[in-house]
Formats: sequence, structure tokens, C-alpha cells
Amino acid sequence: MDVCTKVDDLNWAPHPIAEGVKIKPLVTKRDDDLNVSCILVKVPVGIEIPEHVHDEQVDILYPVSGKAEMHVEGTGAFALEPGVVVRVPIGVKHKIINVTEDLVIYDVFHPATI
Repeated sequence: MDVCTKVDDLNWAPHPIAEGVKIKPLVTKRDDDLNVSCILVKVPVGIEIPEHVHDEQVDILYPVSGKAEMHVEGTGAFALEPGVVVRVPIGVKHKIINVTEDLVIYDVFHPATI
């Protein structure tokens, strides 16, 4: 495990459920032997992340750039933009819609997804 990694040296990969969305794993169980996954998620304007649920992970999102709307079951819709932190509990449906500015999210999963 490297103590320090340059993000620009890491590769983008396709998102597992959202066509047109890219992910960049930063910290993973696979590569770093940690029980947390930290990834960047890049969502272009006009693309959405469909409703889904994480049956075993808490999902913590922090947008670093861009603007969109997020819907979380039991909470409703709200603006997803820099300065907002979102914690989606295990088993709760959620989705990202209405991406009006290219969105980059720092996304943390516990326990690790990858």
C-alpha cells in the first residue's frame, strides 16, 4: 500500500450500473487492504445514476464540483453540489438526476465495495 498516490496517475473506469459515468478508485480493499472504498465519480451533464440500493454499505457522498439533484428514499429530492455532504444508510434507495453541470463526487463506502 502506498502512503501517497497522485490522483492523476490513476485511471478512470466505467461505472458498474450507470452508462456514461466514470469512477476512479482511490482507496480500495483490493489494493490497500482496508475495509473502506474511496472513489471519485464523474457524471457528465445529462447523464443520471439510476435508482439503486447498497445492501451492505453506507454511502457517503461529497460533491467536489458540479450541480445535480439527488433523491434519497424517505428524504426526497435536494440539490447535490459542493458544500453538501450526503450519508445514505444501508438499504436505502437513492439516485442522481438532473445533472446541470459536470459533477465530480468524492464517494466513500463502508464497508468496502471493491
